[in-house]
Amino acid sequence: MKKIISKFIAEVNAKNQNEPEFMQAVTEVAETVIPYIVKHDIYYGQNILLRMAEPERVLSFRVAWIDDNEEIQVNRGYRVQMNSAIGPYKGGLRFHPSVNLSVLKFLAFEQTFKNSLTTLPMGGGKGGSDFNPKGRSDTEVMRFCQSFMTELYSHIGPNRDVPAGDIGVGSREIGYLFGQYKRLKNEFTGVLTGKGASFGGSLIRPEATGYGVVYFTEQMLKYKNDGLKGKKITISGSGNVAQFATEKCIQLGAKVISLSDSSGYIWDPEGIDEEKLAFIMDLKNIKRGRIMSYTQKYNKASFQTNSLEGFLNAIHNNSVKLLLENIGDDFAYEVDIFMKKKNKSLSHELKNSGYSPQISLVLFDGSAGNMLINDNNIQFIDLASAGYFEPLTDFCAHFFCMKDILTLNYNGKI
Repeated sequence: MKKIISKFIAEVNAKNQNEPEFMQAVTEVAETVIPYIVKHDIYYGQNILLRMAEPERVLSFRVAWIDDNEEIQVNRGYRVQMNSAIGPYKGGLRFHPSVNLSVLKFLAFEQTFKNSLTTLPMGGGKGGSDFNPKGRSDTEVMRFCQSFMTELYSHIGPNRDVPAGDIGVGSREIGYLFGQYKRLKNEFTGVLTGKGASFGGSLIRPEATGYGVVYFTEQMLKYKNDGLKGKKITISGSGNVAQFATEKCIQLGAKVISLSDSSGYIWDPEGIDEEKLAFIMDLKNIKRGRIMSYTQKYNKASFQTNSLEGFLNAIHNNSVKLLLENIGDDFAYEVDIFMKKKNKSLSHELKNSGYSPQISLVLFDGSAGNMLINDNNIQFIDLASAGYFEPLTDFCAHFFCMKDILTLNYNGKI
């Protein structure tokens, strides 16, 4: 079996050299799926996985746009149309400096499987650009989005390819992209998901992910005859997921005492209420500011920079017994590479911090990150095995949604 898997991986790698993220995803799927394929004659000679690992179409294009200094900037845009076997391509657009073909093929490959599991007729795709919207004015973002869509519009459509948002592509970017598509096609068509409710978007879409994280936590607590009411909660992140996770926690009677962004985190012992959350939403969604501005408005809160040591110390000091994560595979890949460079595992790091958990339940979008663990001190279980949480006793819940983390201390001690 190992020879068959190795031969398959070598064949795919020969066509995709220097694409480590993509090869990581293909390798994990191959190790899981090929043993099943070999045992069932119906798949013999079909090379289904080999066909799925080859994108149906890859688009790469120049995106030239003018910044506020009237200087022409150039970025590279992509759309990987991976598989349309059961429906039109469906997957997000990502605007981030780390975007390259390997990352997008990686995401499009796994998007194909995730979409199929919804049982809806959707294929898999992914796209984006190495453009970074951070620090750019609204008009700069608009000009970039218009130029990006001018190159992309002829390759998408409601029955061909339906993009959505992702990192760096929120409601503002979706609005600009859809406006340009509508102007070029001279029609109002639902070709982009994530639009505002006033122009064809879905109700509850903005809240869905953040609410879902909290609902899941609440159900776990209900199994132990408990609930979120009265618990202290820290949430890492201050974007869409974090904002609505905070909103739902407040509605359920919990006290959220921390939010963060890439610069650091705020700590508010009095808790973030509806008024403070409204300030944060305006700060992040309208003013595009940094979370540290919160402490200028509410002087009883403090601001600290982020650090791995701080995270590990927080786990140790609070006797956390469960880390529950819902993590994007591309982020898991980065964590995996980071730990390998240090020649350490995540469990090794935690043990060195003095933390010895009974169990850790990890919910991944896929299986990436399983390689982080090399001993029996911590168990990592994928999303399909989520029902295994039932035997747990006291626990904390720690959610990763890309960079949005919800940490719930079961004993209410932070």
